[in-house]
Amino acid sequence: MKEYEYKVSAAGRINIIGEHIDYCGGKVMPAALSLKNTVYIRPNGTNKINLSWTTLPDKVTLEIDKLDSYKGLKYGNYQAGAALMWQRAGHKIIGCDMLHDCTVPFGSGLSSSAAIEVSTIAALATIAGEPLDKVDIALKSQQAEREYTGVNCGIMDQYASACGKKNSVMLLACNTLDCEYLPLNMGDYSLVITNCKKPHSLVESKYNERRAETETALELLQKHIDIKCLADLSLSRFEKYSGMFSEPVKKRVEHVVTECERVRAATLALKAGDMVKLGKLLNASHKSLKELYEVTGFEPDALAEAAQSQTCCLGSRLIGGGFGGCTISIVKSDCVDEFKEATYNAYLKATGYKAEFYSSDISDGITVEKL
Repeated sequence: MKEYEYKVSAAGRINIIGEHIDYCGGKVMPAALSLKNTVYIRPNGTNKINLSWTTLPDKVTLEIDKLDSYKGLKYGNYQAGAALMWQRAGHKIIGCDMLHDCTVPFGSGLSSSAAIEVSTIAALATIAGEPLDKVDIALKSQQAEREYTGVNCGIMDQYASACGKKNSVMLLACNTLDCEYLPLNMGDYSLVITNCKKPHSLVESKYNERRAETETALELLQKHIDIKCLADLSLSRFEKYSGMFSEPVKKRVEHVVTECERVRAATLALKAGDMVKLGKLLNASHKSLKELYEVTGFEPDALAEAAQSQTCCLGSRLIGGGFGGCTISIVKSDCVDEFKEATYNAYLKATGYKAEFYSSDISDGITVEKL
């Protein structure tokens, strides 16, 4: 790639625990992956952004003064949206050639979209000679996802993609963006990422519907108590006011409240190195996502259950928006191969789908290399 000037990457992510509470103002526990979207970039002296991919034959040209007109693209809409939000924030967009190389599996729940958005803005800022404000890049990337591609997401994915640190998980308060980095010391255990291989799309799923349900709940609560976000609702206050919610909103609120409690417990477990406790919390999180938030589905449930049934697995749960994608499992390190084989076979028998396993380290977020 010597013909390009810079190599700029942003990470995919996992979320240890704290699912569907980022947009409710809760604390979450993501980590950046070594699975990344990498942009090779060079200025081209034109008023155009030329896009190409290592994994696709497609080539797309975006006109810099028409960035708002590419929402319907099959490929290139994420890049166009990210560039547009950066431009609207007052940044200069320089004509360039971009080659995208993405190792984050699409539709996996590992936030390939966030990695694309964050790396696109970071690359544009780099060739314009601007210093990289990783938090601002994350915020503009979130804006692109919400306003350009139509997913009313929280900040977790983009923040983790931009601001991740090697061998650390982030305890991120999504309402304030206060972030504590915690060393990921798992002792004799490893994290295993498994894709259920059922295609899914957040835009077409019920993700936005769940977001609307939690907003409805917050509006109802604010008529009775002083509360800024749903994640501020304590378990005791939920029990006091739960009668005011109709179904299924009541179940959605119960998930948010109990998941926030699980994040608190998981923080203590991680700091103490108590992987058994952390595994139980993962199982409880999946149960809540299945029964209260109703965002799992037959295949993700079958995959989590196949993992949980293995004696070498302490816990497993679906991560991401739901309705497909990946699970994470805490597995005894010397039994990982045995775990994969048994889980693969049990899941195949239950669903007919062939699960896929990913190897990834916990990595840095945005990285920039001059070529």
